[in-house]
Amino acid sequence: MVPSLKPVDRPAGLADQVYATLRDYLGSHVIRPGQRLQEAALALQLGVSRTPIREALARLESEGLIAAEGRSFVVPVLTEADVDEIYELRGMLEPAALAQVAVSIADPKALSRIAAALQDAEAADRRNDAGPFIEANARFHAAWHDLVANRRLLRALALYAGHVRYLRVLTLNNEAARKAALAGMKNILTALRKRDGERATRVMRDHLRVARQYLRQVLDDIEREAATDGKAAPIVRPM
Repeated sequence: MVPSLKPVDRPAGLADQVYATLRDYLGSHVIRPGQRLQEAALALQLGVSRTPIREALARLESEGLIAAEGRSFVVPVLTEADVDEIYELRGMLEPAALAQVAVSIADPKALSRIAAALQDAEAADRRNDAGPFIEANARFHAAWHDLVANRRLLRALALYAGHVRYLRVLTLNNEAARKAALAGMKNILTALRKRDGERATRVMRDHLRVARQYLRQVLDDIEREAATDGKAAPIVRPM
């Protein structure tokens, strides 16, 4: 008699993979504000069942990256108030997190990924190539985040990471903003190499202040272009 067989489990972490894929699409503007996300359509496009799609969408909603609307979800358009809140939170968390990394580094080799990402960003800047620069910038920040010892602090940083990536892509398509970001990245790495917590706090605050200034400029440009072209909705709407 054939022994009873257990059903084959679905691949472990499939919902996590779907979640990461959709989060990446949101951050890189493949899925844009105002678009609707429906389980059936996403399941068909990603080649999975609706269950991992449903789980991934629930996680994205809990992070504020999408919002429930009827039987589907929609990618919300960020308001100026949303952006201000995100940068306020960044200003509270990231200087403290970077300072923690600076004083806790025991092996200089731990900074190798950060340095490599900075080198790639410098090369992309010399070519005036926005795409690779944005990718290198994302790797730079991910690399120092990975050195944060406080896991709860790291989870807090991750809560708004999708929004930050979205805004970063928006800003770093501007050449002047890339130059400013590169200067900030160099200052961050210098502070980490010196293991100077106070300096790390200061340079991260400066980095965020400059990033917010360029974001405001980019959003103003988008709004002016939309008004000139007669187009509706800017990517970030005022309240």
